[in-house]
Amino acid sequence: MKTVIITGGCGFIGSHVVEHFFRKTEWRIIILDRLSYASKGFSRIRSMGILDSNRIRLFTYDLTQPISQGLALEIGNDIHHIFHIAAETHVDNSIDTPVPFVMNNISSTLTMLEFARLLPGLETFFYFSTDEVFGSAPNNVAFHEWDVHRPTNPYSASKSAGEQLCIAYENTYRVPIMIVNCMNAFGERQHAEKFIPKVIKYVMEGKTLPIHADKECANPGSRFYIHARNIASALLFLIHHGTVGEKYNIRGEQEVNNLEMAQLIADVIQKPLHYELVNFHEDRPGHDLRYCLDGTKLHDLGFQLPVDFEHSLRKTVEWTLEHQEWLKK
Repeated sequence: MKTVIITGGCGFIGSHVVEHFFRKTEWRIIILDRLSYASKGFSRIRSMGILDSNRIRLFTYDLTQPISQGLALEIGNDIHHIFHIAAETHVDNSIDTPVPFVMNNISSTLTMLEFARLLPGLETFFYFSTDEVFGSAPNNVAFHEWDVHRPTNPYSASKSAGEQLCIAYENTYRVPIMIVNCMNAFGERQHAEKFIPKVIKYVMEGKTLPIHADKECANPGSRFYIHARNIASALLFLIHHGTVGEKYNIRGEQEVNNLEMAQLIADVIQKPLHYELVNFHEDRPGHDLRYCLDGTKLHDLGFQLPVDFEHSLRKTVEWTLEHQEWLKK
């Protein structure tokens, strides 16, 4: 039986990874999470009904600090895979208070790399990165894994720095790194500050939704949205089919602009969408209009998204309507 560490396992994406691995494997799972505001405490893990399992161990720990001797003894050194997902991810927050935000993301990565390089049986260290490291994608452009980074805000710069640290530790200390760049995630239990929960809340309340658009307020921003359980499935796939030292893009099934997404959500709720296209970039530099990754590399290995986009979105909206406590900040 293998043992894996998932940092940020109480967060949105991390909790979906924990749940997927718990259901699909027999692994022992160690969660490291400092339980910041984005973690919502133990709410996500508790709602899955797996917190009391003897296969789950959860440690509350601030990874900006080195792993203590006591925690290291509790965890042990028989670790096979590390999934470093923990990070502060809100672009607005990184713009408002860049120093603690960037320090958190870089320091936590350094902490885990330092811990990982002392593990004798470690098979893979997954670093969970973002499409945003490449910057805004022009129309008809999709970035490949090893394309040049052009981060445009402190958040994406911190994730790019984390990638470089990982590559350096692989080269210097032979830490078995694998980097994944993922596009916009959605799903059940997402924090209310994110776009899809925000749309649900605005539609439910009949409020006018501001939607990110270009300078002329004519063309909304677009993303390849992907459900968090599909991300978790891709990570598990890469355990068996990925190559250490490589990067892999995890992208959604289809490109959807933010107005189209908002309308799809309103259609599920069966209420009208009131919206306004807004040039966010003028007031908040660092908000890129379009992100796009090329997913050929992962697809050619044989990976297919287990659940399609429209089905995932409908289920997410319906679940959120039944659990409206997740719409509260």
